[in-house]
Amino acid sequence: AYFALQVIYARRKYKISPPETTGHPEFERIFRAQANCSEYFPIFVSLLWVSGIFFHQGVAAACGLLYLYTRFKYFQGYAVAAQGRLGPLYASAQLLWLLMGLAVAGLLAHFLLP
Repeated sequence: AYFALQVIYARRKYKISPPETTGHPEFERIFRAQANCSEYFPIFVSLLWVSGIFFHQGVAAACGLLYLYTRFKYFQGYAVAAQGRLGPLYASAQLLWLLMGLAVAGLLAHFLLP
């Protein structure tokens, strides 16, 4: 919701009415950052859910909080400059891979161990 509100504020600030998605470069970066975060959210929620159920709730929750923080930093960095997104982008990708590993380990343990 925070990211969507930032797009609304940027639309007002730069006078860009929907459905336009181009205009001031800062608006375009904010809009793209919000769209990127929205695109990854279903993957994140799915991995968080599976790893929390089949591996460990606490570990999954900690990874989930770190992921949300890195996406927040990604958004802030991208809003300032396109290069500002890279560090948090790599960190959030690593957390997604970690959640994937936890989910796979949990599923394997659940279905293969007696």
